[in-house]
Amino acid sequence: MAETAIEHPGLTDEMHPEPDHGEQTYRGTGRLAGKRAVITGGDSGIGRAVAIAFAREGADVLISYLPDEEKDARDTARLVEEAGRRAVTVPGDLVEQSQCAAVVARAVEEFGGIDVLVSNAAHQMAQEDGLLGIGDEQFDRVMKTNVYALFWLCKAAVPHMGEGSAIITTSSIQGFQPSPQLLDYATSKAAIVNFTKGLAQDLAGRGIRVNSVAPGPVWTPLIPATMPPDAVEGFGEDTPLGRAAQPAELAPLYVFLASGESSYLTGEVVGVTGGKPLT
Repeated sequence: MAETAIEHPGLTDEMHPEPDHGEQTYRGTGRLAGKRAVITGGDSGIGRAVAIAFAREGADVLISYLPDEEKDARDTARLVEEAGRRAVTVPGDLVEQSQCAAVVARAVEEFGGIDVLVSNAAHQMAQEDGLLGIGDEQFDRVMKTNVYALFWLCKAAVPHMGEGSAIITTSSIQGFQPSPQLLDYATSKAAIVNFTKGLAQDLAGRGIRVNSVAPGPVWTPLIPATMPPDAVEGFGEDTPLGRAAQPAELAPLYVFLASGESSYLTGEVVGVTGGKPLT
């Protein structure tokens, strides 16, 4: 899909073609009116699509992102504000527990609490040599970004979340069907699936629901920035639908899981995979 690889972590306007986040198509109906949402990795890709959808459904949105993604974050914030909602941007690296705590503290300071936590930030780096190509530093970054940060964010956020709140994690088909080139990433996504199911039981008594979205191939900056060109070419064509998803195609599911429409749904992992079975 991409003409050339882009430098990690990748910016949206470097992609060819650029992804569709629902900028021109998503229409809200007030399903999240008055909600206060935190979205990690909210600058681009799935996170940007979710931020747009949440804002157009009536939610104020805080997005966290890496400092290198400032341009994308500004663009996402502008789209949230154009929907008439508040946008708060918090740069920083979630591999540090202090940064996870700072994200939650800022949300509480700005919004007075948190109704929806979307843990979406992720790190991956494909390795053609599989296990032997994964260095300790890479493995550590993947686990801290994808798993530790989820733990730290939830632990910090839950005391500020009331009954009816929702936590939504982003797992992956890789958590069920691991690719050798993404061994560390796939392992982290399997951990997210298990954490989601366990946390849902733990927080049910508080009235907080916890569910996960498990995407298949999605056209985001992470793909051309972390995968070899031959893997990017034809990305998603091995699905039954024959193509990768656009971020806009996942956002409605996040809205559903954040809204009262999913009030009896918790501990579930919902695949958006273009027809590929999760198991």
